[in-house]
Amino acid sequence: MARPTTLSLFHLFVLLASIAVCNGQLELGSGSHFHKKEDSTFFRLKSNLVKAKRGSSLQEIAKSYYALGEFYRTTGVYSEAMEQFNEALALIGPSSRDTLNVLLNNCIGKVHLSLNKFELAEQYFKESVKVSNGLGYTRGQAVSKGLLGACYEKEGKYLDALEHQKGSLSLFEDLKDAAGVSLANENIGSIYEDLEQYDLAHGYFLKSYEYLKGKGTWQEANVLNNLGDIYRKSGEYEEAIAFTKKALYAALNIGDNHQLESANKDLSKAYALLGDFKLAHHYLSEAERYNKAWLENQNTNQLNVLQTIYDTNRKEAQIQLLQEQNKVSKANQNLLWVALFALAAILIIWYTYMGRKRKGKLKLQEYKQRVLKAELDKKSFEEKNLQQQIQLKTAALSRYSLHLSQKNKILFDLSRTLKNIAARRNVDLSFRIKELVSEIDFNLQQEDEWDEFMNFFKEIHPDFIKKLSKLSESSLSPAEMRLGMLLRLNLSSKEIASILRVTPDSVRVARYRLRKKLPIDPKEELVNFMVEL
Repeated sequence: MARPTTLSLFHLFVLLASIAVCNGQLELGSGSHFHKKEDSTFFRLKSNLVKAKRGSSLQEIAKSYYALGEFYRTTGVYSEAMEQFNEALALIGPSSRDTLNVLLNNCIGKVHLSLNKFELAEQYFKESVKVSNGLGYTRGQAVSKGLLGACYEKEGKYLDALEHQKGSLSLFEDLKDAAGVSLANENIGSIYEDLEQYDLAHGYFLKSYEYLKGKGTWQEANVLNNLGDIYRKSGEYEEAIAFTKKALYAALNIGDNHQLESANKDLSKAYALLGDFKLAHHYLSEAERYNKAWLENQNTNQLNVLQTIYDTNRKEAQIQLLQEQNKVSKANQNLLWVALFALAAILIIWYTYMGRKRKGKLKLQEYKQRVLKAELDKKSFEEKNLQQQIQLKTAALSRYSLHLSQKNKILFDLSRTLKNIAARRNVDLSFRIKELVSEIDFNLQQEDEWDEFMNFFKEIHPDFIKKLSKLSESSLSPAEMRLGMLLRLNLSSKEIASILRVTPDSVRVARYRLRKKLPIDPKEELVNFMVEL
């Protein structure tokens, strides 16, 4: 389960650094191309869909839509995935009793689950369970119940989650599906971990690991990480380190940056609890490095998919336009032959006939030109709309990457923990701990971070400080400038107090004094004034 975090100046500095890095990644990735394997898969699925539309049954067309939608979903392009899944559902009918209906509802539910739209995801998973039960489709029941259980876990409905995950486990055991049994055991262990019932969680994780051991998959690394977490939360730090290192080596063998980031982060926590802060810092740095690599790869893949979709749609539009132009050309040729034949056959009524024919031809050409112009305008609008969609999705990826930035609060946790230990009566231990606390507090008070923070802030908001200084009726102190910068980031008084290491009341007084120096309407909020600069 997620634990509360404290916003610090160091955390804020990391956030700003991530913004700059992600912006650079997006610019560099915008001109790249699909990897050959993914590119081949996309065009193969697209080709299968085109072939199915030419003469296959509605069921086969729906399957082609489903396959293409699943490709989009696995690459993170959720809007395109939803479009394909909905097309497939429309073809087979939302209420059809078909295994494909189960697969489509599960896939749509997964998309909503990935977007944290739990209520919508729950609706689709329930529909999948209902259809599976009606069909007697055991595997569909097992998968759907597992997904519904995962959705309930995300919503904090742990009893419902356990009920569905155990139902899924029973069905997978009946099917003798090793992969399904392993997944269900891991999901049940995760729920018990959230409930802090570590013994039960440990047992289920071990059962999952028995199926995955030696497979060399990311699932194996993930379960090993989970076992390491259980040992660490139970206070068995050496065992925790041993299992987490196994997870690290497994992730290294398959080159999974996400699992490498998780393993290094867990090792950092374990060594910090053992008091080995040098190793804790080392593994934390490694975690940040792998997290950055994972984000780069994810962003690049998604942008490549979007670029390929755009290029494909543009080429299809160009082909369609050429076909229309060819039809117009053939029509003109036929019309010319008719005119020549009429000219040779009816010489007596030359002037009358040609006059009328000329007028009719001009009107027909004007009409066809208008039709052609309308088609060109439509294609131009569609192309512009596709470009806007790519820009919007790129911005969304950037914002999504920002929220995944590492939240580093180890120093604050260490300081608070050491202060609590220092309160004990053991004189020698207390003296040593107070020295460590003083050293940590001294590092937290250094101004070097503010210099780096200022540099990153100026890169993202280059004109803010200059504008704020000009608007001030009197010169602003460095402390007031810092307060203005933090308000520009739309932080609350409590968060600002945590960063500046003062009380929330002191922040409110500082905000009042800063407000008096600025030309602000009495009814306008100070935060809104800063954001609009």
